[in-house]
Amino acid sequence: MPNVRRGMMGAAGVSSGGGKLYVWGIAANGQLGNNTVTPVISSPIQVGSGKLFTAVENGPGTFWAIENNGALWAWGLNNVGKLMNGNVANTSSPIQVGALTDWSSLGAGKYTFLAVKTDGTLWAGGKGTNGLPGTGDVINKSSPVQVGSLTNWSAVSAHSYHSAAIKTDGTLWSWGLNSIGQQGNGDKIARSSPIQIGSLTTWANASTGAHNTFAVRTDGTLWTWGSDDGGRLGQNGPQVHRSSPTQVGSLTNWSKVSSGSSHGLAIKTDGTLWGWGRNTNGEVGVATVLNISSPTQIGSLDTWVYINAGYKQSLAIKSDGTLWAWGDNSIGWQHRQLPTNTTIKYSSPVQVGSATDWLGPIAHFHRESGGATRTG
Repeated sequence: MPNVRRGMMGAAGVSSGGGKLYVWGIAANGQLGNNTVTPVISSPIQVGSGKLFTAVENGPGTFWAIENNGALWAWGLNNVGKLMNGNVANTSSPIQVGALTDWSSLGAGKYTFLAVKTDGTLWAGGKGTNGLPGTGDVINKSSPVQVGSLTNWSAVSAHSYHSAAIKTDGTLWSWGLNSIGQQGNGDKIARSSPIQIGSLTTWANASTGAHNTFAVRTDGTLWTWGSDDGGRLGQNGPQVHRSSPTQVGSLTNWSKVSSGSSHGLAIKTDGTLWGWGRNTNGEVGVATVLNISSPTQIGSLDTWVYINAGYKQSLAIKSDGTLWAWGDNSIGWQHRQLPTNTTIKYSSPVQVGSATDWLGPIAHFHRESGGATRTG
C-alpha cells in the first residue's frame, strides 16, 4: 500500500502494537505533554504514560498521536484550533480528539491537521489560509472535517503551506499554496481541494517540505519539485524551481524519502542513507556545512530504516533500534534542540543515548520539538 508522511507518509512501519512515545525540545506551550511549560527539555521524556502509539506528528508547539486502539490524542499550542477539540485553548497534557477509535494515519504540519481513518476517508482541520485543509474553502477549522467523500485515501503529508496525499490506487494528489510550483501540477495556482498530479498510479511515498515535495515511485525512482533554493531538489545543476515532478538521477533503488524545510533525506533499498540540500547547520549529515546539490551518502552503513528531515535538523533510526540526530542544536525559541543534552551542532549523525529499542515513527518538524516511539 502506498504510504505518505513528511518522511514516509503513514505510520512508518511501526508494529500494530505501537510503542511508548518519548518527546523533547521546547515546552513553552505545553507541547511536551508532561503538564508543564518547562522552557527546554533536552533529553527524551515519556508522554502519555500507559499508552502505546502507532503514529505521531508534530508542528510548532503541537503534537498529535494515534493510540494503538485507534484513538486520536493532541496537546500543546492550539492557535487556529489545530488541536481539533473545538476550541483554541492550549493544553499541556494529551486530550482525546472526540470519542472515535478509527484513526489510522497522520500527516499534520505547521498550521494543518490531516489524518486518514480506517475506512479510507480523509479528514482535516486547522488554518484555512491558502486552502490548507483541502476542504474547498479558506475557513479555519477547530474540529476534523471530512475532505470530500472518497474512501480510498491511503496516507497524507503536510508541512507549512501545502499538503500531499496518496490514494490506494497509487495516484498522487496535492493542495494548498503553490507559489513555486510545490503542488507539482505544472502551474502556480493555489488550490483549496486536492488535485491529481499527473495521471500515474505508481506513487509509493511522498513528503512535503516548506516549498517543495519529494516522492518515490514503485519502480524505485526518486522525484522532486518546487523550490530548489540551496539545491534542495537534488538535481545537481543550476538551482531552478520546478512545478512538475522531475526525476533525480536515474537510479531505481530508492525506498523512502523525507523532506525538511530546505534539505532532504532518503534511504535506498540496500539500507544506505543519503542527504542533500541546504546544509548551513550540517543538517544533511555529510560532515560539512556546504550546500549539497545531489544525493550524497551519509557514512557507509547500510542499516538505516527510518528517517525524518526537520527544520534545520535530521533524525534517523537504525535496524539495531538506535536513534541518531544531527544538525542545528542551539537553545532558544528560534531553534529547537536535538535530544542529545548538549548545545553542540553536529554535521554527522550522533547517537541519542544508548537505548536500542527505538521503533519509529519519528516526529521532528520545524524548529521546536521532536519525538519518537520505542518499546522501553
